Amino acid sequence: MPTKLRSIAMGVAAAGAVGALIWVAVRPETVPVDLATVTTGAMEVTINGDGVTRIRNIYEVAAPVAGKALRSPVEVGDTVVAGKTIVARVEPVDPGLLDRRSRNQAEAAVKEAEAAVSLALTQIAKAEADVDYARSQYDRAEALSNRGVFSLTQLEDAAQLLKVQEAALAAARAQHQLSIGALERARAALIGPESDGMTGTCCVEIAAPADGAVLSLANASERPVIPGTVLLSVGQPRDLEIVVDLLSSDAVRVEAGARAEILRWGGEGALAATVREVEPAGFTKVSALGIEEQRVNVILDLESPVEMRAGLGDGFSVFARIVEWSTDAALLVPIGALFRANGGWAVFTAQDGHAALTQVRVGHMNDTVAEVLEGLQEGVQVITHPSDRIEDGTGITDRQSLE
Repeated sequence: MPTKLRSIAMGVAAAGAVGALIWVAVRPETVPVDLATVTTGAMEVTINGDGVTRIRNIYEVAAPVAGKALRSPVEVGDTVVAGKTIVARVEPVDPGLLDRRSRNQAEAAVKEAEAAVSLALTQIAKAEADVDYARSQYDRAEALSNRGVFSLTQLEDAAQLLKVQEAALAAARAQHQLSIGALERARAALIGPESDGMTGTCCVEIAAPADGAVLSLANASERPVIPGTVLLSVGQPRDLEIVVDLLSSDAVRVEAGARAEILRWGGEGALAATVREVEPAGFTKVSALGIEEQRVNVILDLESPVEMRAGLGDGFSVFARIVEWSTDAALLVPIGALFRANGGWAVFTAQDGHAALTQVRVGHMNDTVAEVLEGLQEGVQVITHPSDRIEDGTGITDRQSLE
């Protein structure tokens, strides 16, 4: 190549390189962004909380009388039938031990009662002799009166004396019975736990109050009890409800009849449930961070069949999503695209490779999307999680196109 042509070619190449550098230096800078499309679809706003399962109706069986509860005839998990299955037995307690003074007093009382019985027997013998004598006197007076020797007054006196002596005999026999009772009472005071004073028959047998299973035993061993001592509890393990404690500020937005989903219960899929009741009174609970919170219990009824929740029992931990609001057709924008601007909500939309600041009015919001009421249309692309490099008119590039 001639030298002149070579010089021209090198000059053109150098000019091209300089032009390219100048273009790179002065071209507008674009910012890579993540884009999402505004769509129409179903939306739910939920109130979430941890819950615990519990059996709907639990029957506690308590001792009706003071005594000794025998070893439990049932175990936890046993099936019981209302009014038929014996779940507890209570018999009288063994008598207490006697100290030396109490035993000496009891023994002296026995001797005193034995003496009273002997005295009563002596009085009966005397009364019987008096009755025999009075009867013989009456018979003699009656015979003499029939012959006209005794007057009617003397006969009546003999009859009165006989009645008095018979009454005295009856009183002596009654006193004898009283003294026998006192003797038995005095001997009973000597009965201690080492004595065989029990008849061996059970005083009270308690039947199951409802069909179901034994849920818990206060104590399976034999022990003394007082009236009202809880012995065991009975319930139907399949008849479950769920208790969810929510912040009081969340509970006021929950209504009876609201739908709910039960997750993280240990099985596959979600279980359907319905809010039955929002308790009218709250309680104070200390959070894991040590903050006192006002909580309210919300009661849910499980709607899923028992077969779908096999293995779920009383006191199991679950996670509940209670539906506060839902719709099948809402204009949805990702929650990550929204930010505050000019006293309201705004987004950056993608228009011809540039970011455009757009004011929007939103309705309901959940953890992922928001309902758009004004400002956007379906199909518009918005920038999610915009950085501080994005402003109105900033050039943008879809990050996915760079991969």
